[in-house]
Amino acid sequence: MHQNKWQELEEKLFLRTFSRIPLTLVRGQGARVWDDSGKEYLDFVGGWAVNCLGHCPPVVVEALEKQARTLIQTSNQFYTIPQIELAQLLVQHSCLDRVFLCNSGTEANEGAVKLARRYGKLYLGGAYEVITAENSFHGRTMSMTAATGQSKFQEPYTPLPGGFVSVKYDDAEAIRTATTERTCAVMLEPIQGEGGVNVPHETYLEEVAQWCREKSILFMLDEIQTGVGRTGSLFAYEQCRVEPDIMTLAKGLASGVPIGAFLAKEKYSLFSAGEHGSTFGGNPLTCAAAYATMRYMIDNDIPGQVNRVGKYFTGELERLQQQFTGIDDVRGRGLLLAMEFSEEVAQEVVMACLDKGLLLNKLRPNIVRFIPPLIITEKDVDEAIGILEQVLTERSEEAS
Repeated sequence: MHQNKWQELEEKLFLRTFSRIPLTLVRGQGARVWDDSGKEYLDFVGGWAVNCLGHCPPVVVEALEKQARTLIQTSNQFYTIPQIELAQLLVQHSCLDRVFLCNSGTEANEGAVKLARRYGKLYLGGAYEVITAENSFHGRTMSMTAATGQSKFQEPYTPLPGGFVSVKYDDAEAIRTATTERTCAVMLEPIQGEGGVNVPHETYLEEVAQWCREKSILFMLDEIQTGVGRTGSLFAYEQCRVEPDIMTLAKGLASGVPIGAFLAKEKYSLFSAGEHGSTFGGNPLTCAAAYATMRYMIDNDIPGQVNRVGKYFTGELERLQQQFTGIDDVRGRGLLLAMEFSEEVAQEVVMACLDKGLLLNKLRPNIVRFIPPLIITEKDVDEAIGILEQVLTERSEEAS
């Protein structure tokens, strides 16, 4: 089929929920992808921070092939080995004690909030409200849309479910002020990904965690985007000197295979049989992929590589900021980075880089986000920076 025909067919078949770039990808390997005309691209989108080990990583492909020939789905009526192996690995390498496996980040956050409300009902006199932050992003179900502190996602769907209060991010006093007898938990992202790659000040999470302890409410971290090595440690909380009572994971957990999870400390693992569930959650196929991903990441110190390459990448982006006018900020941690422009030129920059073989993500009209596979090298960074520098040079020459 001619390459444009695929895009024409998509427009006839799908609900118009995505603003797609006119590019049909057919193959991927490592940090590179190819379109249906055979053109190669360096991928610094990484499936929206999902393809942590790159495209088609051999360790995950092998695990999927082996498991697909053995056992794909049974339901949680029975025990399965890949599920238990994955849970054991997550518990051994985190500060949490128990795991629930589901299918996505949104489901993980839904489950975490449900567990927080169970805690509120049992121990806080029926408290049910969860404090979140402005510019947060927690998912697209009705409840998680309500939890997300961005009106643009909420306004088309009002009235939304209640029970969420959003306050200014990076402001512990705002959380203290918003806490009432109805509050059962605070849910925050260690770094706001979709909200703009917003990094809080060094002691913010510590202050919030301490407040939660004082008020006996739950301290929950949404690590959907920051977890699984993305910021230079296995989980972002490890760099923040805090321990969450509940943590949610997804995105990179199975390096491209859909899975989500929420983990809780023993004290807050309050669900009884039948109070939560999932038909496909924790099925052997996805768990085999997730176990292979996590095992490889831990055994090969991928977070250490992310920390090293991320610092190099940040330095190169900061060099471009000094070189070109109109770049207001470079921020982030590890391989979750953003460049903010003074004007709404992000789409123009993304499309110009696309033409030269680099895939980037327009996060906001004036923000470009960099969320590449975690296995990239300094050489890959140099290639990406070279393309970006060329694009910025051409824009600068056109403006002069």
